[in-house]
Amino acid sequence: MGTTYTQPSITERRRIERWRHAKVPVDEMARVLKRCRSTIFRELRRNHFSDESMPKHDGYYSAAAHLMQADRRARDRKLIKYPKLCKRVIERIKDGWTPEQIGNRMIQEQAPLRVCQETIYRYIYSKEGRRDDLWWYLPTHRAARRPRRARRRREPKFHRDVSILFRPDDVAHRRQFGHWEGDLMLFKQKLGQTNVTTLVERVSRFTVVLKNPNRRTKPVMGKIIKAIKDLPLVARRSITFDRGSEFMNWPHLQAEIGTQTWFCDPSSPWQKGTVENTNRRARRWLPRKRDIRSMTDQDMKEISDRLNNTPRKCLGWKTPAEVFREKMLEEMR
Repeated sequence: MGTTYTQPSITERRRIERWRHAKVPVDEMARVLKRCRSTIFRELRRNHFSDESMPKHDGYYSAAAHLMQADRRARDRKLIKYPKLCKRVIERIKDGWTPEQIGNRMIQEQAPLRVCQETIYRYIYSKEGRRDDLWWYLPTHRAARRPRRARRRREPKFHRDVSILFRPDDVAHRRQFGHWEGDLMLFKQKLGQTNVTTLVERVSRFTVVLKNPNRRTKPVMGKIIKAIKDLPLVARRSITFDRGSEFMNWPHLQAEIGTQTWFCDPSSPWQKGTVENTNRRARRWLPRKRDIRSMTDQDMKEISDRLNNTPRKCLGWKTPAEVFREKMLEEMR
């Protein structure tokens, strides 16, 4: 986990071609290139050159493989694949809309087929977009897109001091009550931006399920604050999140109700395994294909109650609600 797949480069493809002619085993190619063997097999299968007029020359050739991969990427681009969508985007660009406005307006309209602003920018500066001089309709009239490395670097969203590496051992080993984990449950894109926040207390597995209208950080964190602020501080000592943008407003959680926040390492959801496990349980009533826009806060509470009143093996067959109540009484003595 945490790695990003990249297509083989032209240099790697040249080496694969030479090794293929020399009958080098695929496992050995993968070891030298530090690639998964399935990547090599897939490369040889998908980019195999074949021409009926030249049957004797069937095989793997690096130059042909590189062109085939580039051609596939061009065909798969959404604004090439769907001409009606492309026409609608171009019309709005020529009306003076920015790619950001177009992309977010499609979300607001709940369009069944839509594109993000990055896809629109890439099309504008592609061969097809340049043919129509679409760059001229942008506010800056920039003929060439500025390289990413030249853009101003953003400050990190999450301070190093709130890394999970600094979380006390009492939290990690569940020796202290009042430490929670939080996560966001998402649904099918065509059903809009409505989502669900799940909060789970690590010792008792007590769960709170909250409905959010969108993924913006202020309403998401506002719901969390409202849900737990009435608990005594010993029952809401800290919450561990992942590094999603919906949790960027974490300083307000600490400032308003005094709850400490911790954040997992990038691409490491297993570091908050309690809430991930709870999400799988909650999917019985909240599958990804379910339209939750019509569900109320009372519906969410009923789902929480189902989870909290089900006996758990890890709790000695007690329910999360029973253990939560016991721990609260112990802490308040």
